[in-house]
Amino acid sequence: MSNIGLTTEEARLSLAAHGNNALSTPPRETFFRKLLGNFNDPIIRILLVALLVNVVFVYMGQADVLETVGIFVAILLATFVSTWAEYSNENAFRKLQEEAGRITCKVWRDGEPVELPIDDIVTGDAVQLEAGDKVAVDGVLLSGSVKLDQAALNGESEEAEKQPAPADFTWGTETDFLNPCRLYRGSVVVEGQGVMRAEKVGDASVYGQLTQELKEVDRDSPLKVKLKNLARKISYFGYAGAVLIFLAVLLHKMLLAGGFARYTANPSVVIGDMLQALILAIIIIVMAVPEGLPLMIAIVSSLNMKKMLRDHVLVRKLTGIETAGSLNLLFTDKTGTITKGQLEVVGFLTGALDEYGSFGKLPETLKEYTYENVVQNTSAVVTEGSIVGGNITERALNRYIGTYRSPYGSTRLRFEPFNSASKYSFAVVRGHAGMPVHGGEVYTLIKGAPEKLLQACGSYWDKDGQRQPLTEAMKKALDDRMLELAAKAIRMLALCTYGGPAGGNKV
Repeated sequence: MSNIGLTTEEARLSLAAHGNNALSTPPRETFFRKLLGNFNDPIIRILLVALLVNVVFVYMGQADVLETVGIFVAILLATFVSTWAEYSNENAFRKLQEEAGRITCKVWRDGEPVELPIDDIVTGDAVQLEAGDKVAVDGVLLSGSVKLDQAALNGESEEAEKQPAPADFTWGTETDFLNPCRLYRGSVVVEGQGVMRAEKVGDASVYGQLTQELKEVDRDSPLKVKLKNLARKISYFGYAGAVLIFLAVLLHKMLLAGGFARYTANPSVVIGDMLQALILAIIIIVMAVPEGLPLMIAIVSSLNMKKMLRDHVLVRKLTGIETAGSLNLLFTDKTGTITKGQLEVVGFLTGALDEYGSFGKLPETLKEYTYENVVQNTSAVVTEGSIVGGNITERALNRYIGTYRSPYGSTRLRFEPFNSASKYSFAVVRGHAGMPVHGGEVYTLIKGAPEKLLQACGSYWDKDGQRQPLTEAMKKALDDRMLELAAKAIRMLALCTYGGPAGGNKV
């Protein structure tokens, strides 16, 4: 394969012309700048004015020092808590981006395969793809055959099969996830292997364009809009109350003095009373401000950020939590783009129509047969808790059995993967000597389309691990149940065995 890929000099020229595969990131905002930005909160601004007025009154001996200190502490804590939560989550997000940039992939340079960081790939590079790899660039398949999971880009759980492009293939400008030759960054190779040529890298890729569209937009959150309205109402009511208090104090003084003429006869007294009424009016405005509201919002939002982080959701901005709290309806399109984008096993149905939910609730014999069928009759491999390779159905089955490991363990002798013609896969295994059924014997595990396998079945395993006859009436009942589940968009998969201690030839 010495004729594929770029030479070192060609890679240098491509880097100068098109750039590398790194995604651009916005300039990092310092902690101090974030702290200053949080002082733009409308309630914080009112508290700052109240603090300034209180400081003046403390200097004049007209206000309590403790109240002034309390307002100062409330402002400081509210801004610091929200700033620290955002800053720490921003650092976590950037570390994730750095880790993603350090992922390596196999690229052909000077006719030899080399391991390069994903950010160092350039346009024209030939990238090797294998099952479990994440596609690093937008490009075209040169050789081989692969199946891709493109759910991260288009929300579709159905795998897309890709074949080598013809010699006259041109990339063009349109985005077509269904094109049999095009591969897009963010997709995952679930089956097969091949070599692709990088056409678009970095921000020029579809994935890069999506990240650019998701960059921060200076827009007030619903909560901030509500707080602005609250601040405005506080100002209106505060000002109205202050004016009424001011007039009431002067009216009270005037009545005590015996009328307007006698009261205004001494201007120095009137000026002193007006100053006293003004101070009282300002105090009313200050008292109307909820000092603890910003602190409460910051603490609650920060706690919710931590809760979501435990559910593997990283919220970079507190406004994300605030906005989520204002949602009434969540709209998705028919592809379920905002869903997981992966299949999930929701239950287990036996030949006698007994239904079970989780894998742990299965009877012992059924659990062993299901486990063996999942781990032996598959091309998926579980390494360090991650499921690598296999198609989307095989990965869903591996997630279903979770961390369970059989105390027996059989030996796989032969494996035939699933194909669309036969509609099933099978594995020939030798059972462990200690297994309750098929102990030490060679038998076959089959997995595939129920409409194909049910017709060949002559018996089923009951909950006690005994083989029972599967009558035509039972097959009809199973077909009816499958139709009911299909109406709920639940797909069925048949797990079968062939052979057994009785030496039967029925599945």
